[in-house]
Amino acid sequence: MPAFSLEPEQQAWCTELRTLAAERLRPVAEKGEPGRVDRALLAELGRSGLLERLFASGALDLCLMRESLAHGCTEAETALALQGLGAHPVHAHGTPAQRARWLPAVADGSAVAAFALSERAAGSDAAALTLRADPDPGAAGGAGRGWRLTGEKCWISNAPEADFYTVFARTTPGAGSRGITAFLVPAGRPGLTGSALEMLSPHPIGALAFDGVPVTADDVLGETDRGFRVAMGTLNLFRPSVGAFAVGMAQAALEATLAHTARRDAFGGKLSDLPTVAHQVAEMALRTEAARLMVYAAATAYDAGAPGVPRRAAMAKLLATETAQYVVDTAVQLHGARALRRGHLLEHLYREVRAPRIYEGASEVQRGIIAKELYAETPPPTGEAP
Repeated sequence: MPAFSLEPEQQAWCTELRTLAAERLRPVAEKGEPGRVDRALLAELGRSGLLERLFASGALDLCLMRESLAHGCTEAETALALQGLGAHPVHAHGTPAQRARWLPAVADGSAVAAFALSERAAGSDAAALTLRADPDPGAAGGAGRGWRLTGEKCWISNAPEADFYTVFARTTPGAGSRGITAFLVPAGRPGLTGSALEMLSPHPIGALAFDGVPVTADDVLGETDRGFRVAMGTLNLFRPSVGAFAVGMAQAALEATLAHTARRDAFGGKLSDLPTVAHQVAEMALRTEAARLMVYAAATAYDAGAPGVPRRAAMAKLLATETAQYVVDTAVQLHGARALRRGHLLEHLYREVRAPRIYEGASEVQRGIIAKELYAETPPPTGEAP
């Protein structure tokens, strides 16, 4: 399929998702408590079949879901995305027992998943994480092999209310990214506690403390000391869809601005009659469409197993999140003070749009990934520089 075009059935599905977001999910989300996991919203997403589709879809379908839901209900988009992010390592690397225990409950919205990678001193530099997995010779399960997790995680979405966590811990000291293991840790494990963090956006985010939390080989996702691959594989899938989330917000802001400037009286005519305003709106539309196309291209490359996926994913996330920040900010400027009033769509989007430029790799990290991949793809010089 060409990266720049959607099939008619895909376009129709996006229209259905927008309607679902506006008519079914938005009313549920409005009853939720900001900063808390909305289990009623998750249950509604489960009934809609979208959570189950997380595990049957490719990257492009994931992007279409996130973009379409974000257009009408950012809370529903985020709830769906966090379920996918936390549970994808179980889907992709879990044992049959792990998958059977957790994935059906994630799909129907009855179990809340979380992806626990970031730490206070290891956010953008994920390979520098310090949560320790110390050997536990007395472990009973997992063929007699076990560990005790000691340390902290921070900025974890859905914490501390999640039912299980995909936790990344250091099993081999001094080995960098090669000494990290991914563990599936149920919330009820002894020694695991957490606290909520109050953030700019209304998402559930918290910190986790591990005080000798027991895990065994039965809890490992993938292979011991190969957890960094689990983390990066998950992020390569979800980074383009973070861009899709951003595109959905940008599109909502653009449409609100078109409507507002076309009806707002100003200087003897409509606001849209002013060339400076019309040109700003055109720029908003141009950047939004360019970001959308890059997101679709990155997702299509992922689904096709094409080369350069990390670079494409980083480009898509970078361009789309920076674009959404620009578009929403410009929309607020063109709306004036009314856009700053609590409860206005743009006031909501203004708080929502800032975080995606940081999480799952800040914009600076994405530029680093792009540069690293470009130089890796460049043949070494064969002679003297001119």
